[in-house]
Amino acid sequence: QVQLVGSGGGLVQAGGSLRLPCGASGLIFSNTGMAWYRQAPGKQRESVATISNGGIVTMYADSVKGRFTISRDNAKNTVYLQMNSLKPEDTAVYYCNTPSHLPLLPWGQGTQVTVSS
Repeated sequence: QVQLVGSGGGLVQAGGSLRLPCGASGLIFSNTGMAWYRQAPGKQRESVATISNGGIVTMYADSVKGRFTISRDNAKNTVYLQMNSLKPEDTAVYYCNTPSHLPLLPWGQGTQVTVSS
């Protein structure tokens, strides 16, 4: 009964920003580390950001470091991805899930981010 629902995506020009929320249910959210993943057409899914259960420790893929910020609101069972200085290569479907060192939950709803040049 785990459900992960990403939203907030859209079309944005290069250099623009988006903030993506992902709501989680069916798990003890506050005890669970979370991550954002993305998958572009023809490419494998990759983890772009990870956050610890309490929100203290974060990690980022080199490709997004300095531009993206992951955060969470445990009271709302929501993890966020703030994306700044977007590049066309950021175009992908973005999903949240558990970090890759933990068993993944069933993939839920992703949200399309398209960055135009």
